[in-house]
Amino acid sequence: MTTPSRPSVTSPIPRTAGWGRAGWGLDRRATFWMLYLPPLFWLGAFFLIPLLLMFAYSFRANMSGDFFQLWQPSLNQYSKLFATGSYWRLLGVSTWMALMISIAAVVLSYPIAYFLAFHGRQRVGFYLVLLLVPFWTSYLLRVMAWKIMLGTEGVINSFLIYINVIQEPLTALLYNRNAVVLTLIYVWIPFATLPILAALQRIDVSLFEAAADLGARPIHQFLRITLPLSLPGVFAAFFMVFIPTVGEYVTPLLVGGSRGSMYGNIIQDFFTKAANWPFGSAMSMVMLFGTLVLVAVATRLINLRDLLE
Repeated sequence: MTTPSRPSVTSPIPRTAGWGRAGWGLDRRATFWMLYLPPLFWLGAFFLIPLLLMFAYSFRANMSGDFFQLWQPSLNQYSKLFATGSYWRLLGVSTWMALMISIAAVVLSYPIAYFLAFHGRQRVGFYLVLLLVPFWTSYLLRVMAWKIMLGTEGVINSFLIYINVIQEPLTALLYNRNAVVLTLIYVWIPFATLPILAALQRIDVSLFEAAADLGARPIHQFLRITLPLSLPGVFAAFFMVFIPTVGEYVTPLLVGGSRGSMYGNIIQDFFTKAANWPFGSAMSMVMLFGTLVLVAVATRLINLRDLLE
């Protein structure tokens, strides 16, 4: 004797707008715009608009009149800039200094990143925290610490006098471009380490095992596997240091003095001491154009997806 089966009863489940496909789409779009608009507004209000104002101000003939007063566009500032060779020489010196600083920072940060990627093991997080500890202090304090070390009565001079290596303090350690280069290399090493570390961590360890099975020595493994696969991180670190260093002005002002001035210091002087905003804007636009060219070159050499994936 078979019992009759009960008819299946399906109770309708109410579908709200949040659970439906269309509802999820609306929620995701709303969430996207809620997260996207505040930083977009912040970027536009405090970066793009001032940049556009500086670009417009570079075509102003002089400082006469109010700030928002309409003026006849003029190329006087750019013609004056292109006719003055000292500004171009200073821009060339700043570019050369930035090149040396970038190369030195990348060369010194590569062993640190290599150690963290392949030998840090379980303590890599702790070592990474130690690397980032200087960021917990003020940038000015870190630069002033080098001023104390390199000064005539600083740590280095005091130690050399104590061990009778010199009799008088060395004045060549501070207030020159060498002090600026040394300080900026120290400042940028932690920044340069991070993209190199990201590139090294993406390398498959099985490649080294396969190379070892084929008889490759460690130096050959490094030259044929590690270095080529880490080049995107190396290039990213180089341009990340080079581009902002060209316009650096805080560090040269503190440890460089008059003999260690860079292109950014001259721009600062035209905006503050000389009160010649149109000419300072023109100098800034020339440096920005050069920076954009470098960014375009960097994007051709570096695939950002290689660092993010």
